Amino acid sequence: MKTGIIILNYNDYDNTLKMVEQVRNYKCLSSIVIVDNASTDGSQEKLKKLEKDQIKLIVANKNKGYAYGNNLGLKYLESKTNCELAIISNPDIEVEESSIDTLIKDMKENKEISFLGPKVLEFGSIIKGWKLPHYIDELLSTMNGIARFAKKRLRYKEEYYQNRITKVEVIHGCFFVARLKDFKKIGYFDPHTFLYYEENIIGNKAKQKHLTTAVDTSVSVVHALSKSVDKSLNKIKKYKILKKSMFYYEETYNHLKGIKLGFLKFIYYISLGITTLTFWI
Repeated sequence: MKTGIIILNYNDYDNTLKMVEQVRNYKCLSSIVIVDNASTDGSQEKLKKLEKDQIKLIVANKNKGYAYGNNLGLKYLESKTNCELAIISNPDIEVEESSIDTLIKDMKENKEISFLGPKVLEFGSIIKGWKLPHYIDELLSTMNGIARFAKKRLRYKEEYYQNRITKVEVIHGCFFVARLKDFKKIGYFDPHTFLYYEENIIGNKAKQKHLTTAVDTSVSVVHALSKSVDKSLNKIKKYKILKKSMFYYEETYNHLKGIKLGFLKFIYYISLGITTLTFWI
């Protein structure tokens, strides 16, 4: 199955170059698409030099976020190549060719799977997907001091992963493979979020369309964790963007409103105040 990989760059040329150099000779990839999200550090000029054969650079006219940028890459693969599969990848990923080969083979042999991720090694943690959040999960994740607990609530227990390929509701967005036709079915990424919650939205839309999301626990990638985001945004800005995406997700996809929505926003403003205070102390 012909497969293209999309690497999204924003002011992170060094990592993007490293990622391209890592995968450019992988025989399993027929197309490498670099999307530059209107970088301001000269990335575009440097990345332009990488264009050759199967490597294509797309430059966004404005940084409209993770979802919008990746959609540019997905639509390029759909309209300009004959790829059936698309890999979404952060630039700060370490992945072996054998791992991509396995994921492609999985998709070829399991035609019911639409979105497939590996297990992600991230700062000592192993992430194998998670459950879609409910209202109580969002409340807990917004309360200072217990957000980590809320995240753990969404993880499947280890005994859940009885099979090498296991169905989950959500896979990590830093690296995964998808059928282009199924990405199109769900309307691609939702461009109304700038950052965060893209995985939950994909998982929710896939579930509504009765499409299967899964993780292959025999395959792993290493994620260096949002280096480009950390360079561009401080803690408070990241928190505000995260919660803005959360509210959008809850209102749009879980149809949250009324007292429940108001209480969630009330908890958020308290949390924001505490977070801002501790940030400046």
